[in-house]
Order: sequence, then structure tokens, then C-alpha cells
Amino acid sequence: MFPWISDLLSPTIGVFRLLRSDLLLIALGSCAAFLITVLGIPRIARYLPRDRGRAFAVDADKSVGKPMGAGLFFVAVFALAVVLFLPWRLDVLLFVGVMLLASGIGLVDDATGGLSEYQLALFDFLVAGLSAWLLVSGEGTLALWLPLISGSFELPTFAVFLIFTAVIWISINATNCSDGVDGLSGSLSVVSLVFLAFLLYGVVGDKATAGYLLIPFDPRTGLWASLAIIMVGAVAGYLWHNAPPSTVLMGDAGSRPLGLLIGVLVCASHNVLLIVVVGFVILANGATGIAKLALKRFFNVLVLGRVRFPLHDHFRKEVGWTGSQVLVRFVIAHLIVSALLYALLLKVR
Repeated sequence: MFPWISDLLSPTIGVFRLLRSDLLLIALGSCAAFLITVLGIPRIARYLPRDRGRAFAVDADKSVGKPMGAGLFFVAVFALAVVLFLPWRLDVLLFVGVMLLASGIGLVDDATGGLSEYQLALFDFLVAGLSAWLLVSGEGTLALWLPLISGSFELPTFAVFLIFTAVIWISINATNCSDGVDGLSGSLSVVSLVFLAFLLYGVVGDKATAGYLLIPFDPRTGLWASLAIIMVGAVAGYLWHNAPPSTVLMGDAGSRPLGLLIGVLVCASHNVLLIVVVGFVILANGATGIAKLALKRFFNVLVLGRVRFPLHDHFRKEVGWTGSQVLVRFVIAHLIVSALLYALLLKVR
């Protein structure tokens, strides 16, 4: 990262060699992101826009007046930790810039509420397309793999670009729709990021393991996994203040870049269906509502008419769960389902 520092300290005792360990640097980056976010959010909260409530959302009045848009702060902390603790690689640094762009767009919507859903959808396609381009740039064809099927298959770059863009866009919007209960979107995202980090670092990024499981090996995925772990630290620092009852909200400035990161990490694994494995509850909670709305608006087809979306609103309004019950039970379901699908993904091939 800073070669002159390495040259300066290389004659010293083995402490610096230990600190140069990749895993330790990742852990230090995650811990630093956690501490800076925990300590920084109370200091910047006064400058954030205030929540004005959301139409038709259950218990939306309980969040009115709370600082929102804290996502921009923890995304900025994440970006700083990536620059300081990880080796620099152009595609990763550019992607971090795209995440900051997505967070900035989200903050504009948090502050003004003036962006229409169509404008936001267009911006989401923009950042999804930029991110997909960073993943496929310079490749003639890309090898993809699927669950339950051994081996891989090659697709031309343009086709992969379109698939990646769609998957990332879905991830952005599903994660955004899950942000409506204190701690929910952040907690579900942390679970997804941990599963993704293990897969990218220990499976796709490990030549022996990838070969044994008949998965395309990609040495670049280790760095993508590092992004996941550092973001876990940043989001954990935010959740320190967002645990029920929350004192601050991430807003679109946090949920959109989180969904963007999850989608990009899924695509970096070369298996787009991994989004179902690591994001099953996120998709069930948020993406199903998007699908229901699209079918009704564009095709006048109503499905699941008795079910309120996002699903967390259905369980609070129709079933009577409290916000804390929704949080804990959704996270438990996310852990169990993801673990089962994860095992099937790797062993049944």
C-alpha cells in the first residue's frame, strides 16, 4: 500500500511482519471502521436531515424527526478504511467511488424527498451499470457457474454485463425496501456480507477449494471479500445507534450502497443466483413487493392481494409482531435459510 513505509520498517522485529498479514489488515480495517462510525455518528447527527415519515408505512410516525442519511457517513468511513488498509486496485477504487455516488444520490432523496421513484430507478440502473462494467471490463468472455450443476460455462462479455446490471439493480432495491424497521436492513446486510466474504475468500478465491468444487477460480475475489468484511465493521458501528429504539437512520444514503455492494459481490462470485442464497430474506421482504407493484402497475395483474409489502409491514400490521420481534425473527430466518442454501450450493454439484 505504502512501499516506503515497508522499506523503512522492514529491518525491525517481526511485529511489522505480523501487521502486514492480509487477514490482520482486513480485521484492523473492519475494527477501525466500527470505532470511527460508533464515535462519529453522534457528532454528525445534528447536521443530517430529519425523517418526515413515509406514507402507508407501519409505525412511520415513530421515526419522524430522527436524523436520517447516516448511511453517507458510514459509507465514507468504509471508503477511507478501504484506502488505508487494503492494497490499491483500480477497479476496486473506482467501485468505491460508485458507492459514494449511490450514497450521495440517496442523501439527496433523504434530504429533499424530491426524487421520483422513476428517477431513483434510473439512478440505480446507472450505478448498477457502472459497477457491472467494472466487473467485466477487459474480459472477452466470462465463466459463470450455477448451483447444483458441475462445471461452468462461458458467456460473451456484453451478455454478462446485462445480467450483472439486472442482478445489482434488484439487490439495490430489495435492500432499500428492507429498510423500515430499526436495525433490520443493516442486520440482514451484515449476515449476507459475512456469507459472501467466506465464499469469495475461501472458495472462489482459493484455487484448491475452487478446483475441488468445480467452481471457476478467480484470484481477484479475495480483495472483494475484504470489502465485505470492512463494510461489516462500518455497518456494525451504525447498528450500535440504530438498535431499537434507534437514535439515527441510514436512509437511502445507506441502504442503496449496501444493496449495491451485495449485488456486486454476488456478481464477483461468477454465480448470479447466489443472490438467492445470501439474500433470501432480503429478496422475500423487499423484491417481492417490487414485483407485485410492477405487475399491478404495468400489467394490471394483482397477486398476493392480502399480503402487505414490504413483508416486515405485513408482520407488524397483520400478525401483530413488534419491531424488535420482526428484527430478531427475520435475522434468525436469514441465518438458517442462508446456511442451508449455502451448504446445498457447495456440496450438491
